[in-house]
Amino acid sequence: MRRIRMKTKIRIVALFLLISGILPAQENLNKYLEISAGNNSALKAKFNEYMASLEIVPQVGSIPDPQLVFGYFISPVETRNGPQRVKISVSQMFPWFGTLNNKTDVAVNVAKAKYEVFEDAKSNLFFEVKSNYFDLYFIARSIEVTSNNIRILETFKNLALIKIEAGAGSAIDEIRTEMELADLENALALLKDNWFVHSIKFNNLLNVDENSTIIIPDNLWVDDLGYSHQAALDSLKLNNHQVLNLDYMLSSYLSKEQFAKKRGLPNISLGIDYINIGTTDNTMINASQNGQDAFMAKIGISIPLYRKKYTAMVKEVVYLQQATEYKKTDKINKLETIFEKAYYEYLDAIRRMRLFQKQLQLAEKAIAILEAEYATTGRSFEEILRMEKRLLKYSLELEKAKADKQASIAFINYLLGN
Repeated sequence: MRRIRMKTKIRIVALFLLISGILPAQENLNKYLEISAGNNSALKAKFNEYMASLEIVPQVGSIPDPQLVFGYFISPVETRNGPQRVKISVSQMFPWFGTLNNKTDVAVNVAKAKYEVFEDAKSNLFFEVKSNYFDLYFIARSIEVTSNNIRILETFKNLALIKIEAGAGSAIDEIRTEMELADLENALALLKDNWFVHSIKFNNLLNVDENSTIIIPDNLWVDDLGYSHQAALDSLKLNNHQVLNLDYMLSSYLSKEQFAKKRGLPNISLGIDYINIGTTDNTMINASQNGQDAFMAKIGISIPLYRKKYTAMVKEVVYLQQATEYKKTDKINKLETIFEKAYYEYLDAIRRMRLFQKQLQLAEKAIAILEAEYATTGRSFEEILRMEKRLLKYSLELEKAKADKQASIAFINYLLGN
């Protein structure tokens, strides 16, 4: 009974520490997310690809460069006003109305699609960081629970030795305890190795020194998803970064279709020619016109005569639109399947948490009864060891369920584009 009362006090203290420690623990994880976003090389590469795509917008949105032509008459051409010596032409080509806007829209939507690729990579990185963080939490708690169980078994071992010396116990009790201790010590060594491997993986995700200290909370927060099943599913279809990427690519193809149609329309060229004319000895010319330079304004138009290539350009883009729509439908179907599995794992983790919390309470009550019986009669030692093994199992399963629940929430948020 004293053990039960002590555990009740421990739970009250633990509950207070849990409430006071949740926010700092989440802040630590948020700090790791910021570090990963700032240091991860793959994410930086995606961001630079997005920034490069933005630089395409001013390139395609500008009119062609003006053309300047300088000509010198090696053999001057005699005209009525004098010999032509130099000719300078300046011209500017103007695409058909709206063509540049369409080209700009294509580049803008491609840049937005690139941004969604970057956002998807960032969300995936955040999920990996969170998932590994929850794995490390479970390993840390497993090490703690296993270490506590080893100390409890060592106490039972000493108790068994006292019983044996007093002639009230069997030597087999000590042997059983030694066997259980050996199993737990081996499990503890394996957990420590597992911690080492996962800590290196976690620090590599953050791109920091692989021996950097990782702060793990004593108790994991118990946040819920915050979305109903249908609301989450609707959000996935609208906000998933991979779906948004396809939406922007589809928009770029729609703009490209308009651009392809306008490529089949004339381009207009405006220009002016300046001709330098020398003086002549011809007395028939009015003195005011002798050697007078000439100017000529001109307008030109391109004639898109060969229509096959323009028709093919439009058809090409239409096919790409249809392909992108099919890709989007297929992507949503696959994401829905993945979401349903993740949502099932989320609900399963909640059920397991409830189950193992109840099983832990029952196991603790059973051990208290068995300990009292062993203290008075020297019997039920084997049952105590069996129940302690169950208590260890339920404790670890509860921590695993907590970690799995938060990992499922993190993955669902990744699917929703959060």
